[in-house]
Amino acid sequence: MNFLAHIYLSGDNDLIKIGNFMADGIRGKHFESYPTDVQKGIILHRAIDTFTDAHPTFRKSTKRLHENYHHYAGVIVDVFYDHFLAKNWAKYSDEKLKIFVDRFYQSLYDNNDILSERTKGIMPYMIEHNWLVSYQTVEGINRILTQMDHRTNNESKMRFATNELSEFYSEFETEFTEFFKELILFSNDKIMTL
Repeated sequence: MNFLAHIYLSGDNDLIKIGNFMADGIRGKHFESYPTDVQKGIILHRAIDTFTDAHPTFRKSTKRLHENYHHYAGVIVDVFYDHFLAKNWAKYSDEKLKIFVDRFYQSLYDNNDILSERTKGIMPYMIEHNWLVSYQTVEGINRILTQMDHRTNNESKMRFATNELSEFYSEFETEFTEFFKELILFSNDKIMTL
């Protein structure tokens, strides 16, 4: 899952959300230097990734992209799934997406002293271009995938992946909906054990 899903699946605790958000840049046991709730977010992130990567529905989505994008297929599906979460946000939350996102951005500012350097580096771009809200549209997803493609020196070809998103839109959306129900239950259970 990508940023929006990880934040959403963290419950109401801002520090768990922050840990879940910045987990990708924290290797091994380096997370142990963070406050307890941030550590919980990092552990939750890793559990979500493990659950996602092994799930047959997620694998079905990635298989559709594998021929053109190889090992980037999973990254692309993560972004596609964030699109469907953002697009269908009202099914998953009573709070407007913009309000949810603004509160998260504010929590990043309020807790700037505990953020990883990597997070501090991407935060201005993320907020300026409002990545999390931009996930609602295919155009927004295309911008994100193009930026990600640039980071691979255009090797990944991710900038073209919205072609498959448009072609197989209903299939991807159905797979997301089926998968995300299970992921919510998994994440809620995991939070209870942290």
